[in-house]
Amino acid sequence: MKEEQVIEITREETVEWGDRIRKVLAEVSKGVVGQSDRVTEILVCLLSKGHALIEGVPGLGKTYLIKSLGKILGLQTTRIQFTPDLMPADIIGTHVIMKSGEGIQDIQFQKGPVFTQILLADEINRATPKTQSAMLEAMQEQQVTVGGKTYPLELPFIVLATQNPIEMEGTYPLPEAQLDRFFFKLRIEYPKTEEIGEILDRTTYRSEPELKQITDTTTLLRMQELVRGIPISREVQDYAIRILMATHPEKNRNEITRYIRYGASPRGAQSMVLSGKVFALIDGRYAVSFEDIRRAALPSLRHRIILSFEGEAEGITPEGIISSILEEVAEA
Repeated sequence: MKEEQVIEITREETVEWGDRIRKVLAEVSKGVVGQSDRVTEILVCLLSKGHALIEGVPGLGKTYLIKSLGKILGLQTTRIQFTPDLMPADIIGTHVIMKSGEGIQDIQFQKGPVFTQILLADEINRATPKTQSAMLEAMQEQQVTVGGKTYPLELPFIVLATQNPIEMEGTYPLPEAQLDRFFFKLRIEYPKTEEIGEILDRTTYRSEPELKQITDTTTLLRMQELVRGIPISREVQDYAIRILMATHPEKNRNEITRYIRYGASPRGAQSMVLSGKVFALIDGRYAVSFEDIRRAALPSLRHRIILSFEGEAEGITPEGIISSILEEVAEA
């Protein structure tokens, strides 16, 4: 039986790698106005080997943010505009007949746009469920299977999917199984008044800043492995578990859970713990704190809680439920 390898990280490495992550965030801020928390959370997803569902109205700079991050990280970035007529083969690729110079015909696999490192799935909820499901294997296994043959994706690989919360006509809501595969669900908020002024200065007066590449693929893969070596105490881990279990109505009958039909899956706890490790690393700390878990709870759980009919009728939101749970669940 093969012995499981234990990843170890020293306090000195914690400081060193935390500095590198902060340099990336500082470089992104040169091009992206505001949204510092969302930029941090997208980077947390990448370092945790997860994916993010980003919700926001058009015109808030989601595409620019993602492309800027790809340039700074030195990762290949590809954008797919999801539409109702998009087919699975348009994403993962298909077999085509190729003719050589000698006139010999051969069937070859033509890779689709999913073969990238950062995949921007723009307005993912506009595609049919059949096309949406074509993303599941790529998101979970970092590979695609076509015609019985498996093709691995280049690592690191992250899907950043966007959806418009306002215009819902002609859309196909993501099924729970696919929502659960997103590490975080993020909300892009409207910029503040002073931030809009800075955006106007950059886009109508000054030229946009030239962003520099800060890191590369090899460094990012090393970061992903080291993140898992950040220690977490049993008490902090139990705190994440108790938050997760508080979303389950069959385990808790109280004022909060009567608005919940289904609670978050174990992936919610995995998300809180892994992202807590990255938050600790960004802050230059050697261990995960209770505050890291609280910070991770909202983006980790908001898309994994299914409201009951009563909750929907009374206008209850998953965000409100999570806030109440964080108030109710004690740290120890």
